[in-house]
Amino acid sequence: MVNIAVLVSGGGTNLQAILDAQARGEIKNGRVAAVISSNDTAYALERAKNAGIPGYTIKKKDYPSGEAYCKALAEFLQEKDIGLVVLAGFMTVLDAYFCHVFENRIINVHPSLIPSFCGDGFYGLHVHEAALEKGVKVSGATVHFVNAVTDGGPIIAQKAVAVEPGDTPESLQKRIMAQAEHILLPRVVSLFCEGKLSVSDSGIVSIAE
Repeated sequence: MVNIAVLVSGGGTNLQAILDAQARGEIKNGRVAAVISSNDTAYALERAKNAGIPGYTIKKKDYPSGEAYCKALAEFLQEKDIGLVVLAGFMTVLDAYFCHVFENRIINVHPSLIPSFCGDGFYGLHVHEAALEKGVKVSGATVHFVNAVTDGGPIIAQKAVAVEPGDTPESLQKRIMAQAEHILLPRVVSLFCEGKLSVSDSGIVSIAE
C-alpha cells in the first residue's frame, strides 16, 4: 500500500477529486495518508478533515531559506513513509534536492497541454489568459512527473478540452478542471500506486496494461 501525500495551497478541488476517487475504491494499492498545506487558511485542509485525513501546515516563511524549507518538507514526508507526492495547486516551487529525494515519485497536474503555456509564471488563471490571448481552439490538462525544471518533468497523461466561443479565463479554467484535471489526476495516482508507470532514460513514460 502506497502512502500518498497531497500538497496544497488553496481550495483543494483536485484534492477532492482524489478523495472522491479513493472513496469509490478507484485508487488501487494506495491511500491518502497526509494533506500538507503551505498556508493554514487553505480550504483544502477542511476537505482533508472532512475525509478523516491528517492535515498539516508547513509554511515557507517559517524557514530561513527555500532550501531549508524543502529539506524540512522532504524529511517530514520521509518520516511519514510517503511513497507518492501529489502537487494539487501547491504554490511553492520545490528545489532540486527535494526533486532528487523523491525522483519519479512526485506528480503534478498542469492546466494546459504541455509544452504549451507552461514554465515559470504559468499558473492558475495566467495559463488560461495566455491560451485565450493566443486564440487556441483546444487546451486541456497534463499530469507529469516533477523535476527541478518548472513543468519540465516527464509527461504521464494528457486530456484535451475544447475552447468555446466567448470563453473567459474563469470559464475555461472551470471546464478544464471538470473535464480533464479531476479525471486525469486520480487515474494517474492509481496507476502509480499499482506500479504501472515507468520512465525511460530518455524521459518517456510508459504505462503498463
